[in-house]
Amino acid sequence: MTILEIHNLYKKIKGRELLKNITLVIDKPGIYGIVGRNGSGKSLLFKTIAGLFVPSSGTVSVFGDIIGKGNFPKSFGALLDTPGFLTHYSGFQNLKILASIQNKINDKDIENVLTLVGLDFNDKGPVRKYSLGMRQRLGIAQAIMEKPKLLLLDEPMNGLDESGVSEMREMILNFKKKGITILLASHNSEDISLLCDEVYKMDAGELARHTINTASTTQLI
Repeated sequence: MTILEIHNLYKKIKGRELLKNITLVIDKPGIYGIVGRNGSGKSLLFKTIAGLFVPSSGTVSVFGDIIGKGNFPKSFGALLDTPGFLTHYSGFQNLKILASIQNKINDKDIENVLTLVGLDFNDKGPVRKYSLGMRQRLGIAQAIMEKPKLLLLDEPMNGLDESGVSEMREMILNFKKKGITILLASHNSEDISLLCDEVYKMDAGELARHTINTASTTQLI
């Protein structure tokens, strides 16, 4: 079964053409990089795949199911934008609330995923006191806690220090080894060159295959 299939995806908002006839087929697990300038359409593409936006025309299907109004992907996780949490609750409490929606995992699973991303599940402190890097780790935890087969990561290294970036890269590669398909948006060419099997570039709402020259730049725009 095809993992992700996008055909002639077009999205227009308030008269602006933001996604223009995008076609993409992913039929084998791996890490697929999406690069492009801010405002090029990367985040909107991810949100459309996640079912948060309905295409103006064209189709998006995940594991054979058409994604649209009221129909969200199955076996799917995502880190989109800056993670939003109930800031007066702890990280564990936030994940437990989210987990209660589908009841796929238990408290032990939540403890394990917090440990995996480098957070202390016994920490009772509220999320409002978390650093940006800690919030990013918690965002990764919520994206992977239900063991998705497709994972969308929009700038997952934001807010992480050098050691945190190294840990995150290793974690992403481990996800790949487990057969998880990952779409990764990043401005950093090192992330893309070290992690990705294929790379695509968004430019003014259009998507095309892309090759980067890692010797000449460390930032992708």
